Amino acid sequence: MEQTRTALAERIAEQRRGVGDPRALVGEMRRSVLLVPVAGGGLWSARSGGVRWICGFTDEAALARFVLLHASGDQPMDYAALLGARIVDEVVPSLDEPAGLAVDIATEDGSMFFPPVVGVVPDGVAVDSGEAEEERGHGR
Repeated sequence: MEQTRTALAERIAEQRRGVGDPRALVGEMRRSVLLVPVAGGGLWSARSGGVRWICGFTDEAALARFVLLHASGDQPMDYAALLGARIVDEVVPSLDEPAGLAVDIATEDGSMFFPPVVGVVPDGVAVDSGEAEEERGHGR
């Protein structure tokens, strides 16, 4: 039995083929419920390129691919189900460092990164807005 892709996974596939609308992709991410692994009392994230990436998954199959690579032994991995909008609007600003959202990172040819830029995260924490630069420059 073939599992159908979520609307967000479909938008990601379109974008990766070069036929998607980036604004529609961001909108779909914001409306989608993502499964985010929980580790050490917080959401699982990774740092790369000076950015902290919260890792979210479009469905249990995508999460399972990740768990196979990152879980220790036979231990189950707990996760939270969060709206993409909540991740980028509430979680990212609470981290006090450049942060974005990485979706389906263990899915070959199916991952997508939503960086900490204007239009994805709030302007105050976007690395390309004057607000974020000013706040970092004033010792925040």
